[in-house]
Amino acid sequence: MNYVSVGDMAQSYQLRRHGVQLKTVMSQLTEEVMTGVKQDAAKAVAGNFGALAAIDHSLSMIEAYDLSAKEAGLRAAGMQSALGLMQESAADLGTGLLALSGATNPQPVQAALADAAQRFEAVISALNTEVAGRHLFSGAASDTRPVADTGTILTALSAKIAGLTSATTIETAVLTWFDAPRGAGGFLDIAYSGSDTSSGAVQIAEGERLSLDLTLASPGLRQTLGGFAMAALVGHDMVPQDDDLRADLAQAAGERLLSAESALVSFRADLGVAEAAIDDARTRNSAEKSSLELARAELIGADPYESATALQAVETQLETLYTLTARLSALSLADYL
Repeated sequence: MNYVSVGDMAQSYQLRRHGVQLKTVMSQLTEEVMTGVKQDAAKAVAGNFGALAAIDHSLSMIEAYDLSAKEAGLRAAGMQSALGLMQESAADLGTGLLALSGATNPQPVQAALADAAQRFEAVISALNTEVAGRHLFSGAASDTRPVADTGTILTALSAKIAGLTSATTIETAVLTWFDAPRGAGGFLDIAYSGSDTSSGAVQIAEGERLSLDLTLASPGLRQTLGGFAMAALVGHDMVPQDDDLRADLAQAAGERLLSAESALVSFRADLGVAEAAIDDARTRNSAEKSSLELARAELIGADPYESATALQAVETQLETLYTLTARLSALSLADYL
C-alpha cells in the first residue's frame, strides 16, 4: 500500500489553517447564540434584502416616533404640573382674599397679601420650567425663558399705576397692562420673552401629529397672572397706604383669581387629552415594534438549539485538533525509528 507523505512544514500550516477556520466558525456561532441572529444574513435571506431593509427602516421610524412621543409626554407632564400649581395657588389665594372682604383688622389682610407675593414668585418659577433643555411656555422660542421675574413685572406695573389713587383705576391699569396686545407696551412687550406662535406639531406615530401650543401669550394665563400681580403689588406696599384701597384691591385680586380658574381647568383638560393621545401612540408604537421584530427574527433569526448544538460540535473538533497538534509536536526521530 502506498502512502502520500506530507512534509512537517506543510502539515503545520494545514493544522494552523484548520484551527483558524474552526475558531472563525466558533466565533460566529457564539455570536448567534448570544444575539439570536444569524451571522450570514445574505444566506438567510437568499440574497434578497428588500424585506429586511423595509423592516429595519420601519423599526428606525418607530424609534424616532417613540422618542418624539416620549419628549412630548415629558413636556405635557411638566405643563400639567406648572398649571396645577398655578390653579391651586389661584384657588387658595383667591378664596383667602375674598374671605377677608370687609375685615376691620388690617393684620390678616397684610398676612394674606404677603402670602400672595410668595405665591406669585412660585407661579413665575413654575412657568419658567424647562424640560430636556426646552422651556415649556415659550412657544417656538423654546430656548428662551418665557416670563421675566416678579421684580421686573412689579416694577413695570408700579410705574403704570403711579399717581393713581383709587382701587378701580389701579385695577383697570393692571389688567389693561396684562391684556395689552403686542406693541402696546404691556406684558407681551416687557415681561414675555417667548414666541406668539406654538412650537409646532411633532409626529408621535405613523400618520399622527401632536402640538402642545399653549404659551404665556394666551389671554387666560395672562389674566391669571394679573390677579397674582395685583395682590403682590399690595403685598409689597407698592400702592397708596390706604386700608380701604388695599382691601378693595385685595378683593378684586381674589375675584380675578377665582374667575380665572375655569380657563386653567380648560387648559389642563386639553393637556389631559394630549397626554392620553401620547400614551395611546406609544402603546401602538410598542405593539408595532414587537410585530416587526418578530418578522425580522423569522427572516434572519438563529435557532438557539441548532446554534448551540453546532457550537458544541465545533468545540469538540477544536479540542481534537489541539490534541492531534500536541501529539504530532511531541514526535521525535528516535520515536519514529
